[in-house]
Amino acid sequence: MKEVTIYTDGACSGNPGPGGWAALLAYGDREKEIYGSEKHTTNQRMEMKAALEGLKALKEPCRVKLCTDSAYLVNAFTKGWLKKWQLNGWKTVNREPVENQDLWKELLDLCRKHEVRWVKVAGHSNDERNNRCDLLARKAISRG
Repeated sequence: MKEVTIYTDGACSGNPGPGGWAALLAYGDREKEIYGSEKHTTNQRMEMKAALEGLKALKEPCRVKLCTDSAYLVNAFTKGWLKKWQLNGWKTVNREPVENQDLWKELLDLCRKHEVRWVKVAGHSNDERNNRCDLLARKAISRG
């Protein structure tokens, strides 16, 4: 399997409000940037959309290191939140419907195709690729 690193970020102007997402895919010495926007969304959805679109951009099953500054996204996969939500019929511990189920389900499907390791990175730090995604996500809002 090819080993790919994907950096992602999402941004929102207001929450909810217009939003943008970005992903940077790195394989060997090659990099590819993708980004997009939505007119009315939330920051959490944009964080998830960035990861989703990054994984969808892969043309074959890969071993992926997915780097994001979203604790919500990383914790859902690494702390068993998704498994609990599924066992509870997509309800939280408070018996409320889990938000963003559509995106969670798509992400789960892609994680069956790829071997994904979720990595939490510090946002707005000295991580060049994370900062690049932040810039692209914010630019996508103004272009949307």
